Amino acid sequence: MVKLSIITAVFNRGRTIADAIDSVLAQQDCDIEYIVVDGLSNDDTEKVVRGYGDRISKYIRENDSGIYDALNKGVAAATGDVVGFLHADDVLAGPQVGHWISQPFADESVDAVYGDLQYVDANDTDRVIRNWRSGKYVHSKFRYGWMPAHPTFYLRREHYQEFGVYRDDFQIAADYELMLRMLFKNKLKAQAIDEVLVKMRVGGKSNASIANRLVANREDAKAWSLNGLKTPIGLRWMKPLRKLGQYF
Repeated sequence: MVKLSIITAVFNRGRTIADAIDSVLAQQDCDIEYIVVDGLSNDDTEKVVRGYGDRISKYIRENDSGIYDALNKGVAAATGDVVGFLHADDVLAGPQVGHWISQPFADESVDAVYGDLQYVDANDTDRVIRNWRSGKYVHSKFRYGWMPAHPTFYLRREHYQEFGVYRDDFQIAADYELMLRMLFKNKLKAQAIDEVLVKMRVGGKSNASIANRLVANREDAKAWSLNGLKTPIGLRWMKPLRKLGQYF
């Protein structure tokens, strides 16, 4: 059976971290290593995490330089065949998600999987705000502002070792750069899972303000140039505009 390493990076999320942890521990018919990376939270986060004891495979509690540094620490600590991430405000959508993710990797030619995501109300995760339907993987769609939903993205660990981890010189869009590097530049084989894998509380950093959206736009273009790729014309508009359809 394929072993999944699921990593949660957290800082001061004592109110929501238990929901994330419970959703991972509830997974059935799969082999999961669960790693929590805590950037020295000073609220109830540590108390909550330690309350689960050895049900959490690894708990790393130390200073970091931001979320991407924390995710990289998780990747370095992982021993699974496949690595994915669950943010501390989010939950896996049901107990079958780990099984759905594991199945495609039985085919050794599959390098990555991703699925659908629901943005949900911060206080009521059953109330859906918008749906992110990632759709079938088509290589050329990256040129038109498409990307997989990063919280649903699972990649064979060997590719982090071969092609690198998250860039720490990005503020917001290191996840986009990494997926562009893995899937578009290096042409790894990705397979879509036609299921909702993650429920994500509203308020993601890249969309939290107009200023953050502008930073993300600049970093999206930077992702292409750093990888020796020609930035598509209109990318700064196409990528945000693709999200409009998620509301309907």
